[in-house]
Amino acid sequence: MSQRFRAGSGFVIAAMLSGLATMSVAGQSRATAKAYTAPRTPDGQPDLQGIWTNNTFTPLERPKGVTKEFYTREEALEVIKRATLVESEQTEPGTVADVHYDFTQFGLDRSQETMALNLRTSLIVDPPAGRLPPLSVEGQRRAADRAAARKARGGTHDAVQNEPLGARCILMDRNGPPMLAGAYNNGYQIMQAPGYVMILTEMLHDARIIPLDGRPHLPANVRQWTGSYRGRWEGQTLVVETTNLTDKFAFQGASENMRLIERFTRTAEDTILYRFTVEDPATWTSPWSAEVPWKRTTGPIFEHACHEGNYGLYNTLAGARAEEKKAAGEAEKKETSK
Repeated sequence: MSQRFRAGSGFVIAAMLSGLATMSVAGQSRATAKAYTAPRTPDGQPDLQGIWTNNTFTPLERPKGVTKEFYTREEALEVIKRATLVESEQTEPGTVADVHYDFTQFGLDRSQETMALNLRTSLIVDPPAGRLPPLSVEGQRRAADRAAARKARGGTHDAVQNEPLGARCILMDRNGPPMLAGAYNNGYQIMQAPGYVMILTEMLHDARIIPLDGRPHLPANVRQWTGSYRGRWEGQTLVVETTNLTDKFAFQGASENMRLIERFTRTAEDTILYRFTVEDPATWTSPWSAEVPWKRTTGPIFEHACHEGNYGLYNTLAGARAEEKKAAGEAEKKETSK
């Protein structure tokens, strides 16, 4: 088990209470970034190297009923407490939820890991309402087409190819781009070499090797799971532009022509501010941006084996076939009883 994990949520709550008492409001992060000067690598790059986590309980979109941009420290602590209690609740024996392994039992839940503290009510910072912009006309049409296709298939469990990419061990939101936290395994290792930055994701152990030499993106007809990414330095900020995505991985319903700009700025010895902007007129009526602080954490990152022993996918499909067989038997029984 990774050294990142901590036993019990009591430790985490106490640590969060201490952290919340001293941390600056996230909206002040840009001023902090200007005040802090990151160390340099031997070839002169701002040093982003280390093992980091974007682990957070802050949702991408602002919850309904919440109208402010920031929580007070007391409100943020209460939100974290409630979320931690929900994650640690035991399931009812014999239910579907109980069949799934208990995250807390195996040390996989967010409440046991280093936390990237954030007083924001949403990761989205633009639009100011903290929610995704309205869908464009084309975005609405594409969303309707996808919904109709799912309904025509009768769900996602009729074939392996119709299962989510995460269930098939191909790609998850933690891999990105952009990179967003999940329930567990939210670790990232950054390494730098002359002309390159490498970001290794703990989940599915995917590595993005980002060139900094100004080379052009791949030809428009070449599409990749994580796109074509090119980096450059703007002062102390690493800027990564990603294009050439595929419609097989529709981040938040985006089109394959989504353009993503990621910014990594080291704002303190133990913090990187990660900010990204999504541009996709084929999906949303305006660009939108989100940000989350990454916190330095303890390594090492161990290789995450997903395909190997992925019994979950087999069991999901086998369960669907069993339910279909049961339904067919009940229907036949009703028919013969008439």
